[in-house]
Amino acid sequence: MKKDLETSEDIRLLVDTFYTHVREDDVIGFVFNDVAKVNWALHLPKMYAFWEAVLFGNAGFKGNPMAVHIQLDQIEPLTEAHFDRWKQLWDYTVQTNFFGPTAEKAKKQADAIRQLMMLKIKNYRTGIGILPN
Repeated sequence: MKKDLETSEDIRLLVDTFYTHVREDDVIGFVFNDVAKVNWALHLPKMYAFWEAVLFGNAGFKGNPMAVHIQLDQIEPLTEAHFDRWKQLWDYTVQTNFFGPTAEKAKKQADAIRQLMMLKIKNYRTGIGILPN
């Protein structure tokens, strides 16, 4: 039986499973593997801290995801289809492994992140936004 996201171990399972799907995905895998050339040993601990901050309010995340994605967009344009696929894989991973209020929060927060990333990238492309520090 599925349980809610409650612990750091749950976050690790979610993030590890999600990024396994991402790395193998036909739509967005290349962005992570070939364009960004993600160093998974460095990236995964950041993502654990990020999602623990988002879902549990834990301090510890350091980074500027918006700046990273804006810089990546300059190398390979990130499209709405990329962000939609990211969200689909996230929702699938959450739903497959967890059930409960925090699991629902994880899906809602991911959608808010998806929308904000698309907006900020679009604004940066059109000169409305500036590159965050």
